[in-house]
Amino acid sequence: MPYCFLALEYKQMITSPVQEIKDKLDIAEFIRSYIPIFPAGKNFKANCPFHKEKTPSFIVSPERQTWHCFGACGEGGDIFKFLMKYENLEFYEALKVLAEKAGIELKKTSPSDYKQFGILYDINESAKDFFKKELENNKDARDYLIERGLKKETIDEFEIGFTPNAFDNSIIHLINSGYNIKDIERAGLASKSERGNYIDRFRGRVVFPIHNSAGKIVGFSGRILPKFDNGEFGKYINSPETPIFNKSKILYGFHKTKQNIKEEGFAVLVEGQMDFAMLYQDGVKNIFATSGTALTEDHLRTLKRLTDQITLCFDSDEAGFNAAERAIDLAGANDFLVKILAIVDYKDPAEAVLKKPGVMAELLKNSVPAVEFYFKRYLKVIQNAEERIQNFDMPEFKKNIRIILGKIKNLASAVEKAHWIKELSNIVKIDEKSLLEEMDGLKATRSKQSLQNSAMIMSPNAPALSRRELIAQRLISLLIVREDFRSKVDGHLEYLPEEYLLILRSITERIHLDSERLIGMLNFISLRSSIEAAAFDSEKIEEEFKEVLGQLRAEYLKEKRKQISYSIKEAELKSDNEKMEPALKEFDEISKLIQG
Repeated sequence: MPYCFLALEYKQMITSPVQEIKDKLDIAEFIRSYIPIFPAGKNFKANCPFHKEKTPSFIVSPERQTWHCFGACGEGGDIFKFLMKYENLEFYEALKVLAEKAGIELKKTSPSDYKQFGILYDINESAKDFFKKELENNKDARDYLIERGLKKETIDEFEIGFTPNAFDNSIIHLINSGYNIKDIERAGLASKSERGNYIDRFRGRVVFPIHNSAGKIVGFSGRILPKFDNGEFGKYINSPETPIFNKSKILYGFHKTKQNIKEEGFAVLVEGQMDFAMLYQDGVKNIFATSGTALTEDHLRTLKRLTDQITLCFDSDEAGFNAAERAIDLAGANDFLVKILAIVDYKDPAEAVLKKPGVMAELLKNSVPAVEFYFKRYLKVIQNAEERIQNFDMPEFKKNIRIILGKIKNLASAVEKAHWIKELSNIVKIDEKSLLEEMDGLKATRSKQSLQNSAMIMSPNAPALSRRELIAQRLISLLIVREDFRSKVDGHLEYLPEEYLLILRSITERIHLDSERLIGMLNFISLRSSIEAAAFDSEKIEEEFKEVLGQLRAEYLKEKRKQISYSIKEAELKSDNEKMEPALKEFDEISKLIQG
């Protein structure tokens, strides 16, 4: 629903502590614990924490217990939505955090709520215990981890396990533990075969539990044991998306390393769980990995609260370079300072640490800025003028310069852009002005969603509004800011669209709105009034109020005249003179009112 700010997960709850939590916790005070907020009339304002901005467009309403960004991202919601978005939590996780803060026991949570979310955490915990026990009983799996270089304390710390190469061992364990097969399937641990039987998702694999930032297991990643690898299945498989696992949000190992990332001032990204475990074991603790997906904006949003510097460490093959390039572009577009750690003499970071313990700490010191990585990847250093002229005429050379210019254009920082244009000019011996002109003609490679939201500030996620609806929103904003205007609108109520008349009555007469959509519209207009209040000129506000009333009346009359014109055309087609004559008369009267 276009104006609904409540998350789907808890919108449908019948009996839950959600409302009690919202009644006990003040949304402004809660958000103040995350970001600085400042008074804006009855509300508060701040720079939006979900996109970069200089002018505050983030409004918090204690009265309505809602927040909304009227800037580029257009996000909005209640205290649950804020915590879920800021901390990258699923609803059930946010519920537990807020319940504890409000001093509410979650025993009140209905069985249906537990069935939807809590049971999935319990199933994952039980599966993890089963996998750990199976690892203890399987010498081949233990030997494989030892051969890869993992020590027992690392295996124990990250609760690494093993699942037998059988069809339903973990399913049988979970069913015997009291869980329903449908819930086991929802947790991503079982799937149906073509014959309709349930089979284990993970079979014959070393299993890495995936934790959320709060340390709860939300999924698994399984690496097939070499003896079972016949090439028919992927080396790694991950849990599917579930109500508690969203791979575009989860950072593997982040629950262990977030404090180290904050202290070191930068984060190191590796491709997989084995690389992560080996580097962590070797002393590189400011590290994380993604879980079955490329780096995403949600991942970067989580990191941004701790650091704006990231070092990418990928495998030294073409696939690794391509993955690094995608990550560089996304991180650069989100205003991160990006470096690349090149693994030259080893297949991957795990092998480097295995063969030369301590080497990663040294390599990290020699990591290079991402644009230098592009220079080496796409440019050949030209030694003399003759060679420079020959290469400049080559299509491949020109194409590569444009690739690099596109990468530079993608950077969010103007300072970085200027620096790298200067560096590129020195390398290719082309003046900066020409490079800038060439760059201006290129499309940036950034992948951001905020731009598409910029046109939705008036009414996010809603269909295009009519001019009368936009004027009605403006009028109600004025009435919220200036209560003394409310007695002056009586003669214009008939000009308001029906929904906006109900919203106005809820303000002036305190009538209850039953429609969730209308409540959302009221919240939106109320919050926006705080942004607009700063722009209101106290000397001209009455003049603006009168102008808005006049515009509302004029738009109402124009819409009515258009409706009558349709009636005239219909009567004309049917040769219905009885309807034609009064319609023409009414059309004439309204036209005079518009002109007058």
